[in-house]
Amino acid sequence: MHSPFPRAPAGAPAHAPDPRRRLLLSSLALLALAGCGPDAPTLHGMDLSGMPDGDFQLQDTEGRERRLADYRGHPVMLFFGFTQCPDICPTALTRAVEIKGLLGADAAKLRILFITVDPERDTPEILRAYTQAFDPGFVGLRGDAQQTRAAAQSFKVFYQRVPTGSSYTMDHTALTYVIDAQGKLRIALRHQQTAQECADDLRTVL
Repeated sequence: MHSPFPRAPAGAPAHAPDPRRRLLLSSLALLALAGCGPDAPTLHGMDLSGMPDGDFQLQDTEGRERRLADYRGHPVMLFFGFTQCPDICPTALTRAVEIKGLLGADAAKLRILFITVDPERDTPEILRAYTQAFDPGFVGLRGDAQQTRAAAQSFKVFYQRVPTGSSYTMDHTALTYVIDAQGKLRIALRHQQTAQECADDLRTVL
């Protein structure tokens, strides 16, 4: 089905290679080893237990100020992206819908948040329509450039603007972060994981 949302030009790299991105992901992987003790659960994703907890100060698409503490009591899946992303973001959000289906009744506990790294183009109206096209319960969050940068740095997320002719796309980290009901950062789900593997990982924090 044709998407009502604009896409990056054909052939434009949504995630151009960048040495800083590789260094960031390598550092994140090394830090994640701190949570891999003998009693750590077997995960398909990266165990981030023991790493500093992230936070954000952003607005939802209704204009309400939001912080991570507002979702305390619920496990959270948190993803950074942008609505004109041609493949990574729609794939991740489609997978999130599948994960909810696999979790059954436990899905009601889960909150799924999508933070845009492109607030210049992702207005509240566009962001709301985009997230709700996948699931009415998904929450889109945005801020100004400074708030977006602070949120990304808090979760060690890399992003940058990449020119594409007369327009631009965004290169960004493609991990989905899982935060438990107490607000503790627990898991990073890899983009390559299947919905079933993600659901298995989520059950360790539900």
